[in-house]
Amino acid sequence: MSGGYFDQVDHRRLLAEYPIGRAFLEGPARLSGDALHALREKRFLALVARGWEVPFYRRHWGAQGLEPGDIRRLEDIAKLPPFSKTELMDSLAQHPPFGDYHGVDFSAGAERESVVMHTTSGTTGTPQPLFFGAWDREVQNALLARAYLLQGLSPSDVVHSVYGFGMVNGGHYIREAILHFSKALLLPAGTGLETRSEQQVRLMHAFGATVIVGFVDYIKRLAEVAREQGLEPGRDIPVRMISGHVGQEDPAVLSALWGGATIYDWYGVGDTGIIAAEGPGRDGLHIWEDAHVVEILDPETGAPQPDGEPGNICVSVLFKTTVYPVIRFNTNDVSCLLPPDPASGIGFRRMPGFLGRSDNMVKLRGINVYPTAIGALLGELDGLTGEYVCRVSRQGAREVMTVVVEVEIGAMGSADSGLRDAVSAHLRLRLGVEVDVALVGPGETAPLTEIERRQKPIRLIDERTA
Repeated sequence: MSGGYFDQVDHRRLLAEYPIGRAFLEGPARLSGDALHALREKRFLALVARGWEVPFYRRHWGAQGLEPGDIRRLEDIAKLPPFSKTELMDSLAQHPPFGDYHGVDFSAGAERESVVMHTTSGTTGTPQPLFFGAWDREVQNALLARAYLLQGLSPSDVVHSVYGFGMVNGGHYIREAILHFSKALLLPAGTGLETRSEQQVRLMHAFGATVIVGFVDYIKRLAEVAREQGLEPGRDIPVRMISGHVGQEDPAVLSALWGGATIYDWYGVGDTGIIAAEGPGRDGLHIWEDAHVVEILDPETGAPQPDGEPGNICVSVLFKTTVYPVIRFNTNDVSCLLPPDPASGIGFRRMPGFLGRSDNMVKLRGINVYPTAIGALLGELDGLTGEYVCRVSRQGAREVMTVVVEVEIGAMGSADSGLRDAVSAHLRLRLGVEVDVALVGPGETAPLTEIERRQKPIRLIDERTA
């Protein structure tokens, strides 16, 4: 294969196949059910054909007795066994240092395709290498721009990004999507480790940031820092829109912190790029069904879940036909499927967003508790900063969770007069099980959550095997 990265991507063809902006709303968004199915099936069969060329899939599928030609239609997807991070890490252990799931011959030198390499953040374990070819990299960039444009991003916007750089994909991905497929001005500040929070606030103020993109936890922290610096979000920093990863957080809380900014959610993982995003109606995330096949699987049995029932998000990425095909990747993220919203003009199914991780779930007295969901519950109470961390330990045969909760300045004095009891009672009511509560002052959970350093703060510390 000759030529460099951009020689391997026909952007005119790319935007014809995966359009953005008005072309998306007048094209794929309006496809009939039959037309959408035909498009997805064609792309799926091409993806499977590429999968058979990759050692990882030949081994994984062959162990189930499958042979090329067994998958003839989209409905045959259930015949293919899912895989998860476990199988990817096994591939790395057996075929160091890059594994054999990417389908790249690194010994081919100048004859091989261009490859972009990043890694996962390592939130759930050892960082995993992520590989992208030029085509699929640019398609996922366009799909993220599709979301931003749908949410109202304009050429006059100044976008402040708090996604991290380094080996992780986040900051690079967002930078490429905005610069390659929009005319907005980008401030690529990164995390608080890369650009100190106080400096980020000053940059937003100086350059008139109108949009913030990133993870909600740190965006909330920046609002606090702005006020500590004497700046009022929404007035001194004219942010009108925030697009990030809201999950089960209350968007109204984040909006209030940023002077009434409109909040949009979107979902994706490093292996896949963006999968789904909210539109103007903000009633569920539209799944980019022209680009992904999303299934919801029972976490224990792997069986498909009916619409509306929660389970693990399993994704096949229809455009990843060059480097690292992704076919039935079980993310272990929990959500469910919803029907299309006719009022939106988009005929794609939806999902409510990220509801937790099945492999980060804690079972307390028979009740499933997702630590990442507790932030939204704490947001329903006054006197708390919203920052917290869950510590799980074992006392005899009993699992015990202690939620360490930050209290606003001035509220600590009320701890002895019932604030701890109020938080405990609220969590017991909303979770359906009792948890212990420990109150601490502002900023005291930061060394545990590493909120200034990480894209995704640590919310669970498992002390059962310590």
